[in-house]
Amino acid sequence: MSDRIEALPPYDPARARAQAARLAETWKTPTGWRYWSAVNNTEVGLWYTGVAFIFFLFAGVLALLMRTQLAVPDNDLLSAQTYNQMFTLHGSVMMFLFGVPIFEAFSILVLPQMLGARDLPFPRLSAFGFWCFLIGGVFVCGSIFFGVAPDGGWFMYPPLTTKYSEGLGPDIWLLGLSFIEVASIAAAVELIVGVLKTRPPGMRINLIPLYSWYILVVAAMILFAFPPLIAGDLLFEMERAFDWPFFDETRGGDPLLWQHLFWIFGHPEVYIIFLPAVALVAMIVPTAAQRPIVGYGWIVLAAVGTGFISFGLWVHHMFTTGMPAISLAFFSAASEAVAIPTGVQIFCFLATALAGRFVSSVPMLFVSGALAIFVLGGLTGVMVALAPFDFQAHDTYFIVAHLHYVLIGGVLFPVVAGMYYFYPLISDKLLSDRLGRIGFWLMFIGFNVGFLPMHFTGLLGMPRRVYTYGADQGFDVLNMVSTVGAYILAAGVAFIVWDVIRPKGKQPYSPRNPWNAGTLEWLAEVPGMPWGARSIPIIRSRYPLWDQPNLMREVDEGRYYLPDAEEGKRETLITSIIDAVPIQCLRVPGPTFKAIWAAIFTGGLFIFATYHWYVAALISGALALCTILLWLWTDTAVIHEKDSKNVGLGVTLPVYASGPQSVGWWAMFITMIGDMSAFASLVFGYFFFWTSHGDFPPADGPDPGTVWLLAGLALILASWSLTLLSRRLNRTDHPIGFYLSLGVAALCTVAGAAALWAGPHFAGLDPTRDVYPATVWVLILWCLLHLGVGLIMQLYCLARRLAGRMTARHDIDIQNVGLYWHFMAITVGVTVAVIAGFPEVA
Repeated sequence: MSDRIEALPPYDPARARAQAARLAETWKTPTGWRYWSAVNNTEVGLWYTGVAFIFFLFAGVLALLMRTQLAVPDNDLLSAQTYNQMFTLHGSVMMFLFGVPIFEAFSILVLPQMLGARDLPFPRLSAFGFWCFLIGGVFVCGSIFFGVAPDGGWFMYPPLTTKYSEGLGPDIWLLGLSFIEVASIAAAVELIVGVLKTRPPGMRINLIPLYSWYILVVAAMILFAFPPLIAGDLLFEMERAFDWPFFDETRGGDPLLWQHLFWIFGHPEVYIIFLPAVALVAMIVPTAAQRPIVGYGWIVLAAVGTGFISFGLWVHHMFTTGMPAISLAFFSAASEAVAIPTGVQIFCFLATALAGRFVSSVPMLFVSGALAIFVLGGLTGVMVALAPFDFQAHDTYFIVAHLHYVLIGGVLFPVVAGMYYFYPLISDKLLSDRLGRIGFWLMFIGFNVGFLPMHFTGLLGMPRRVYTYGADQGFDVLNMVSTVGAYILAAGVAFIVWDVIRPKGKQPYSPRNPWNAGTLEWLAEVPGMPWGARSIPIIRSRYPLWDQPNLMREVDEGRYYLPDAEEGKRETLITSIIDAVPIQCLRVPGPTFKAIWAAIFTGGLFIFATYHWYVAALISGALALCTILLWLWTDTAVIHEKDSKNVGLGVTLPVYASGPQSVGWWAMFITMIGDMSAFASLVFGYFFFWTSHGDFPPADGPDPGTVWLLAGLALILASWSLTLLSRRLNRTDHPIGFYLSLGVAALCTVAGAAALWAGPHFAGLDPTRDVYPATVWVLILWCLLHLGVGLIMQLYCLARRLAGRMTARHDIDIQNVGLYWHFMAITVGVTVAVIAGFPEVA
């Protein structure tokens, strides 16, 4: 690699200008009404980030209205119903529409530049995720203007939201946020593959920016944390819409199952929000200190450890539900243990700042404020992790104060720091130092004035989620102080917002790399260009702009990889996961409206189902499927005009790859990991009922259709085997054998699905009678839904081969379908083992 660096091609100014012109034409952003078809990470990431901030401001206005209501005793500004809707939406929006999406959005915006890539590998997937996020967010937030917003809290505990909620509010929460979670998982897939496969040559896994490590950890956490909530949403909506009694204790259900599924998601989500904020700090502190980060390896281990431990903390939120003492001890200890990796990260940041030549700046001001507030929040976190104290403080304003100290100190302040730090990459201008400092002090003072008194309000006994209180309870002075602090905090946010949106037409461009940072994102030209990097460099260190002299000039001169776009195609490098060795020249698709229409029709499926308009929902779902199939047919697995391309520096790479070499295979694998997490949550539900009920499954109940289920399993395993055989026959170019084996596989899929359905149907299992038949049916329906997708995949591959769009050499479609069917075989096998086999051995 070092020899190639010494042998860079000579610089030819005329040739470089011609190359840059072709790149600009290839990567240009559409104009006019076609602008909204853009899929560039620079545009989609900007839209995503902007909309997430709008939702943040919306939730902030709700918070101010709630604080105004609580400013004085016996206030009647808001009714109880309106207040309940406001606090539910405030928490839901902050968690689902700001806390997680803001970092996914920002990562889509800047991660390609950090990795020296042209774009992420699936730009249209990013666009689809954004439009899903926008549609779902507007649907959920808009509900409050029609008086039908959810009002059961952002955690939606049953039976409050099943037996005692008559309106559409819980359905809007369940289906609207499930739709938004599609966007989160899509972004997670994009970011994982981006970090693993689009790094520049030489950027080995131990050299990637810390931000990339954090995003990798968080995206992996999303794959295991969000699916349990999706599974819980499915059970919840089945009860509300069809009276399946998963949480109805009179028919064997248990509301605690929802709490388990929700907090398996909910507590990791706190770290899903927190870790990317720490990632911003990890990028800003070394730049302010003008030296490499202290303890890079320790920080990576701490981030991974935090993500891992966070999944063992969910009962931390359920100490008062009557858990056994041994469970309380275990989860209390795990809750204390998570402070260790968090402390490692904080001390590494402090050591870096103290060891370097500290440069004062607005970003570092916000970072300092974040560390101070978060440490205080962490101390109260250690307190509530102790079960005896939690028994006293649970559901009081002490918990409200702790949550906001952790999330605002740990998230909002670093987000604003990142905004000031990275703003030149977005708009080519610097934000105002004066406005930033004013905004910081207002936010810092307002935050502490607003939330510090809540600790004492809670210790005095004020419960959470009450819309008013009596004048004789002693809460009035503290609540007034908190309300004043909230308005001061809002004033600080207003200064920051004005600094961002104020006209800057007459303001000069920012200097290039204004902070003298050492990481690749600051290669960006000023004014910015639509590509990620003029040429993709070779990297030898964690801070290449500090350690590789002349790197910026050589990149600008197009002396590294992919300096040109001769064929007018958008291209970026795909490299190996560990050593970042170039393995493919990936051609990424350009602007399209298909992503918007796919999101609109998918949104229609969820929104129409909310109102129980099931025919309209099915039609919208069918249109979404047709749009996605058209998108896949025309724009993926394209057979290009050439098999390979000279990407520069004497390196020739293939432009088509399949199997584990391709990004599509990795996307399928990662998606199915998330899918299996949701399935595992449903299986968890089955065994939760078994452990908490003495008669689950009923000893004298009907057989669940064992013979039918075993027949269905045999047919699905046959379909799986034939699909794998067809993959091999396609690779060896035996078309007749391919068509025959895959066609029979499709028939086996239909027959196997019918047999699985026949089992509980002919056994007479009524899902509305008791939780056992409902649990059996939900596992079967999960299998049937996935078998339907698998059948479409099989037929799709048959059509692709018939149309000449898939060949023995160009076989990514059947490779990915084969991978899907591995997971399908596991899903059906586990389902049949649980339903038919477990009762025999229990």
